[in-house]
Amino acid sequence: MEAPTTDGRVQRGNETRRAVLGRAVELASVEGLEALSIGRLATDLGLSKSGVFASFGSKEGLQLATVRAAQRIFYDAVVAPVDGLPFGLGRLRALCESWLAYSRRRVFPGGCFFYAVSAEFDARPGPVRDALAVVARAWEGHMTDLARAARAAGELSADTDLDLLVFSLISLLETANAQSLLYGEENRYDLAAAGVARLLDQASTAA
Repeated sequence: MEAPTTDGRVQRGNETRRAVLGRAVELASVEGLEALSIGRLATDLGLSKSGVFASFGSKEGLQLATVRAAQRIFYDAVVAPVDGLPFGLGRLRALCESWLAYSRRRVFPGGCFFYAVSAEFDARPGPVRDALAVVARAWEGHMTDLARAARAAGELSADTDLDLLVFSLISLLETANAQSLLYGEENRYDLAAAGVARLLDQASTAA
């Protein structure tokens, strides 16, 4: 006879967690992970503080869960839409375009979530910085894998420095994100798109 009560409690806990993380990723993208608090999120969502605390246990637990939630949103918005394309240069181009579209349409209110919060923790050792570094390296690694496949297929010049190419591409994407927010200028995305196209065209064997 306890199962329905237990199941209902679990369901309510899951719903609370989803609601809290939905609000947390929005806040953190604008104000940073340090701005998150169990009390503030409980107030914002009309929830009990004890209920929110039970879902995360600590501020650090909340921050880590927020990073994981943001990573899932990022994947769905940026990576998944181009997953069906063949591995290689065309998919790398499409992935960069997908990233620019994600930032431009403000999937997170503060632009790219990971750009916004990384500056808070890049010089602060600990679990949150480690989690952010894992996400960043996974993103960089995915782009590098696509570039490597393109080079292996003869789509990129054999002497292409893949590390430099990916570093340059990410720099263009992140600069467009930052300057579009700071200057309020949409054309920063157009400039980044042109820069991405030039970099890939220059490295392409079809140039």
